[in-house]
Amino acid sequence: MLSHMRIMAVFAHPDDEIGCAGTLAKHAARGDEVMLVWTTLGELASQFGDASHEEVTRIRRQHGAWVADKIGAQYHFFDMGDSRMTGGRDEALQLAKLYASFRPNAVITWSDDHPHPDHRMTAKIAFDAVTLARIPKIVNEQGGGQAMPPAPDLSGDDAVESGEDVRRLSAWRDPVRFYQYFAPASPYPEVFVGIDDTLETAAAIASYYRDFYKWQWTDELFREGRAGAGRLAGVKYAERFNLRASHLRARDYLD
Repeated sequence: MLSHMRIMAVFAHPDDEIGCAGTLAKHAARGDEVMLVWTTLGELASQFGDASHEEVTRIRRQHGAWVADKIGAQYHFFDMGDSRMTGGRDEALQLAKLYASFRPNAVITWSDDHPHPDHRMTAKIAFDAVTLARIPKIVNEQGGGQAMPPAPDLSGDDAVESGEDVRRLSAWRDPVRFYQYFAPASPYPEVFVGIDDTLETAAAIASYYRDFYKWQWTDELFREGRAGAGRLAGVKYAERFNLRASHLRARDYLD
């Protein structure tokens, strides 16, 4: 693992990030750069009733800002349309431009087989954008969605920095480790991240959304889910992913 990383979590709707909140908070606490990205505003949630798109946008941005602050992350919303995502090139290009700006070393997203089409399409464009971001003529095409925040100044990194013109982007060609929420049918190796130190942050974020949505589950159930993953991995609490790679990296010794 790199000693200093930039990690981007790409999901479809605010609350999708619950499955990796402990991992993101752990990296942020280590000093890594973390960015939360949502491809839609989740505007079709029944809790909003007949509220206007502008009102939904305001509330959803509040959710994103609160969660990002709790984690210690930056955040960015796209507006690709709740339950309207296609997984097409234009959506992937919008995300590729953000990759070229933020320059992630690792991406976390949904599994490929989730029943919700937005989740599957988000995973698809998150993966497609890795390749699109590598090609200068593609990331500098006209169009591709909303303006992007400037890349952080990471001291010695050659990314564009705050105040510079981000319309011209340098391709991001470094390897990107691509993590997805665990799926039993996935052909890719499993990775567990111990979150003993950040469980309380993850639980607070889960409770924040539970209270908004009036979900019928308890804090104890959330903790038990993380404890179950921890028992598989030999820690107290863990989050579970698949790494989109044929094999895990070699370790120095058996354990």
